[in-house]
Amino acid sequence: MILSTLSQSDRYAALHPLFPRVFDFIRNTDLLALAPGRHPIVDKQLFVIVENVPGRAREAAKLECHRRYIDIQLVLEGVDEMGWKTLADCTQPVGDYNEEKDIRFFHDAPASWVATPPGAFCIFFPEDAHAPLVSSCQVRKAIFKISVE
Repeated sequence: MILSTLSQSDRYAALHPLFPRVFDFIRNTDLLALAPGRHPIVDKQLFVIVENVPGRAREAAKLECHRRYIDIQLVLEGVDEMGWKTLADCTQPVGDYNEEKDIRFFHDAPASWVATPPGAFCIFFPEDAHAPLVSSCQVRKAIFKISVE
């Protein structure tokens, strides 16, 4: 997991061939004007999901992980306190991995919580379980899904 700000995004561009496309898209797009939902950027290899939802309590947030996609979760409005735990330490799955939705949930408690303000982002790799959308207010965010292949 990586926590950083947009002003530092260039240092992460080399981590994946599509990361520069993500950061270019962020710089050249009015993300607040995008309607909630899924927006394609590069076929199925890169897309963004815009969410604008009320935050939830820590107890209501379940850890999740993805196998096929890396997440770059950029907070646009509100503060998203995201939980994190290494996937290797997650031992209480809610159910099986859903291949169609590329997601698996866990009952485990996060090992740490990161308050992510507007303009900051978290990068979650497949080995990172994360519990997003924890907040006492409305959260608007852009979740970039980057294919690991």
